Amino acid sequence: MANVASLYGKVLRPVLYRLGKGDAEIAHEQTLHGLRRLGRVPGAVSALSRSFGAIPAGAARTVFGIRFPGPVGLAAGMDKNGIALPAWRALGFGFVEVGTVTAQPQPGNEKPRLFRLVEDEAVINRMGFNNLGSAALAERLSAYGPLGYPLGVSIGKSKVTPLDQAVDDYVMSLRRLYQYGDYFAVNVSSPNTPGLRSLQDSGQLRELLTALRAEGEALGGAGAGTGGDGGGRPGAKPILVKIAPDLTPSAIDELLQVCTDVGIAGIIATNTTIGRAGVESHPLAAEAGGLSGRPLTEIAAKTVAHIHAETGGALPIIGVGGILEPSDAQRLLDAGASLVQVYSGLIYRGPGLIRQINRRLS
Repeated sequence: MANVASLYGKVLRPVLYRLGKGDAEIAHEQTLHGLRRLGRVPGAVSALSRSFGAIPAGAARTVFGIRFPGPVGLAAGMDKNGIALPAWRALGFGFVEVGTVTAQPQPGNEKPRLFRLVEDEAVINRMGFNNLGSAALAERLSAYGPLGYPLGVSIGKSKVTPLDQAVDDYVMSLRRLYQYGDYFAVNVSSPNTPGLRSLQDSGQLRELLTALRAEGEALGGAGAGTGGDGGGRPGAKPILVKIAPDLTPSAIDELLQVCTDVGIAGIIATNTTIGRAGVESHPLAAEAGGLSGRPLTEIAAKTVAHIHAETGGALPIIGVGGILEPSDAQRLLDAGASLVQVYSGLIYRGPGLIRQINRRLS
């Protein structure tokens, strides 16, 4: 395993960093398309799985009614449009979250919009929910067979949709994608869509989640089909809320009260931060957008611990933010998370990180 990590650090990562004259988004897209092509080559996924994909016995767990073969998931934002889904399980992921997807297709913000702060093992992005739209994602997901893992779908608000019409926008995406997702993450915490974070306010959040919960119950009662792991579960599918790391403890408590009142299944903590603590001196720190990676390690752990304490462990948490070592994932679980997700850690540590975490957590 050390040899794999060394190979990535010394050979593959420098190549990726040079793609597109150092444009991080080009490296991201080239990696995705490479994994997509790999998934179409007979035997390639199996070979990849033998190197990276083994999840130790005993790692499986059931959270909000879903059986996860492993506790480490791919965070939303890496494979927004679900183009490389067969390959992720072969890298050792126990679940994958696609999106964030919006009701309307949108190009996102102007480029460049993704920046590596290599010295700080951090990333700044202001992508702006660039995606092909929920209808296109539904069409792509319909072509896949069983994926072998649960599929989460992160939904957000289209930029062109006014805030007072946000509920209908979210509901449309949920309706289109309901039969394909095993759980749905409501993204109200990205800093890159104007006004989006105001939906975390208790009044607006209650209206949004109540509508989504009602729609899910209606669709679940109608027997909307099976999810990405091929296993049908009766009734409404779990809805989770993804929160910002920049909320005050009192604001988190208000949000948790709304989630409890509405009957939300869980929390994803956390999204990227608008703060720049720990990277203030970096030349790219002034770039607008959300910061992820190592600077989030401490913030994410504290947020997870607060949620766990406030809810008495009754509300499952997916911990995400600053996982670059197996010990970072273990810390989130110790703080109260039931599952973890990785994004920036892949950029700086490569796919070997997932296998290392699986071994540590098992």
